[in-house]
Amino acid sequence: MHAKQYSDCVISMDADLQDDLGVVREFIAKFHEGCEVVYGVRKERAKDSFFKRNTAQGYYKLLNAMGVKIVYNHADYRLMGRRALDCLERFPEANLFLRGIVPLIGLKSHVVYYDRAERFAGASKYTLKKMLAFAFDGITSFSVTPIRMVSTIGFGLSIVSIIAAVYALISKFSGHSTSGWTSLMISVWFIGGIQLVCLGLIGEYIGKIYKEVKHRPKYFIEKEVRRHQSGSML
Repeated sequence: MHAKQYSDCVISMDADLQDDLGVVREFIAKFHEGCEVVYGVRKERAKDSFFKRNTAQGYYKLLNAMGVKIVYNHADYRLMGRRALDCLERFPEANLFLRGIVPLIGLKSHVVYYDRAERFAGASKYTLKKMLAFAFDGITSFSVTPIRMVSTIGFGLSIVSIIAAVYALISKFSGHSTSGWTSLMISVWFIGGIQLVCLGLIGEYIGKIYKEVKHRPKYFIEKEVRRHQSGSML
């Protein structure tokens, strides 16, 4: 945000310098072609460990399944024009999940693929704990699906509780149950289902409040068309 005061566009990258600087020229070329956002995307993850490669790919798929628009295999290597940065500045929230927010801007964009180099020195400071926290932040910043999953489980358990109640009553009247077992089974299943349904409904309202307090902009204007008094268009 500070750099945009002195630049037409700004490029961000990771501090480990593994991103290919050779594609910067292509970034700039796409910017001059009218792209306000240019994403640097890794061609492959062959150099990653088996665990990191599969967990990263699973994470991108999970976010897409939950309705979060995110560029697959894109980290933080990107070019953003001043207009795109002005739009980004309108997001006042403290926890900025840039990988999800930048695609929300919606201005013209392009993807540039590159090969990521191996680390020259040192070790990654991004521990498993930090990666899990980052993943959880991304999901909770853009999706209320986990809350709706609680509601779905609650309704499912309510249906199961009805089936369990029928089974318990049949067992009681057929004489295959001990005293107190029927009432215990019905109460445990039914009350558990109702509790989860109630939590899900409360969660829906909390999710709406969560979205409102972010004060995210409702739209961005890419281009204005103005009419002169003579009737010609700009």
